[in-house]
Amino acid sequence: MDADVIQAAAQVLEQGGLVAFPTETVYGLGADAENPQAVARIYTAKGRPSDHPLIVHLAPGADVGYWAQDIPPAASLLMAAFWPGPLTLILKRAAHIPSAVTGGQDSIGLRCPSHPVAIALLRAFKDGRGGIAAPSANKFGHVSPTSAQHVRSEFGAEPLIERILDGGQSEVGIESTILDLSRMDSVGPVLLRPGHISRTQIAQVIGVLPKLADAAAPRASGSLEAHYAPATPVALVEADQCAALCQRLLQSGRRFTLIHYFTQPPAGAKAYFALPADPAGAAHDLYAALRSMDAVQAELILVVSPPAGEAWQGIADRLRRAAFDSSGILQRLEIAI
Repeated sequence: MDADVIQAAAQVLEQGGLVAFPTETVYGLGADAENPQAVARIYTAKGRPSDHPLIVHLAPGADVGYWAQDIPPAASLLMAAFWPGPLTLILKRAAHIPSAVTGGQDSIGLRCPSHPVAIALLRAFKDGRGGIAAPSANKFGHVSPTSAQHVRSEFGAEPLIERILDGGQSEVGIESTILDLSRMDSVGPVLLRPGHISRTQIAQVIGVLPKLADAAAPRASGSLEAHYAPATPVALVEADQCAALCQRLLQSGRRFTLIHYFTQPPAGAKAYFALPADPAGAAHDLYAALRSMDAVQAELILVVSPPAGEAWQGIADRLRRAAFDSSGILQRLEIAI
């Protein structure tokens, strides 16, 4: 991307404005993490609760000690192994960092993205010494954007967003893995959100398998039960039950779409989206699939549940949350299951 475009976007951030930019996971809606007024604009534009923390994005080689305190050795090992990349670390917040960016918590989420446009922006912003607070660039709870066009369609002419940097399709396609290291002395590492980097991969670096989220864990992005949801209700179906359910929906005259992994999907849907049968490919296409099927404006988006296994946990997590508010939709449509 042209250096002048990057520099202009960095200047918008330095002046307290909002810039949407690509990362390897999804597109982010960025503001100066040390400017509470700018951070407040993110919450306003997204319609996001102010106690829901944001992730601060840092340039490669940034001084993590400026943002966090009591950094455990495990954090340094993981940064060396996975940064730049799709791993967010929850650490104890440094006292001088405004609590607005952390939802009022004494912990902070930090990551270093690997997308070249994100890295260029971070290096230009405050000469690489700043942090960009950036949740996904969509309305709160909606399907995350993996292209600049998704951001445009989500916000339209939202005046608070002054720049949208187009870096093509996000490579990973789902949000970063979030690992809590803020309670290492008392609890140990805790996985708050699964993603492209798995618990096993983390354990191979730090020598211990992260625990699953507990009730006392810090609040983290994307951890609400209902999230990543299109406007159309979503229902998950096991692969071996899909054909029969499609037939019942068809016989009942219901208008539905289908997201699947089949070579030849069962008939009856108004539209189809075939996800790749490998987890990396499926994650890359997942949000595009949900947005595409949502545009059909059917009564239901039927999604075949992903296979079991650690590599699919990030996708399964996003789909479970996308379908959470649609629980019972098949009964409401009077479809036997």
